[in-house]
Amino acid sequence: MGTLLPESTNGAGGTSGGGLAVPMAWLCAEYLADEVLRAAALVAPGSLEYRAGLQALSLTVLLSEEPGGPTGGRSDGRIDEWLRHTAYDRSWPPWVEERLTARRTAGGGAPDLALAETAWRSLRDTWVRAADLDGRAGPDSPVDEDDQIWLPAWKLGLPLAHLSLHLR
Repeated sequence: MGTLLPESTNGAGGTSGGGLAVPMAWLCAEYLADEVLRAAALVAPGSLEYRAGLQALSLTVLLSEEPGGPTGGRSDGRIDEWLRHTAYDRSWPPWVEERLTARRTAGGGAPDLALAETAWRSLRDTWVRAADLDGRAGPDSPVDEDDQIWLPAWKLGLPLAHLSLHLR
């Protein structure tokens, strides 16, 4: 069986030859994220929360990999790495920005990079009204669902992604 390269054009090689570049790395990352979120069944597919979780987890999966794309599937080691990146005490937005900048500077993965940047802009620039997750005394303290604030979508999607990984 042949291997699909990250920017496969069904044999044309990359984006040369006039073929349409297929963002295989992004599609694989999004598929894995969708599989994890659906298995966890924490929110309804198609909801704003689901979309935020899907984008956050897809970005985490894609940016955890080398620019060539996901190679290890859903092995326990990969999931542990994704859990570390999505953990409450981690600074996820700067990590995403650094990884996107590194890929942009390297000049590779144009279709995958374009989709990842679009997802990041959506998570960063879309504001949602939700429970104040930062207003808690600590990561183990309960969330007051009635205390709602405006927050960027990534702050809603990232905890959903993390919890879904735990429940896989």
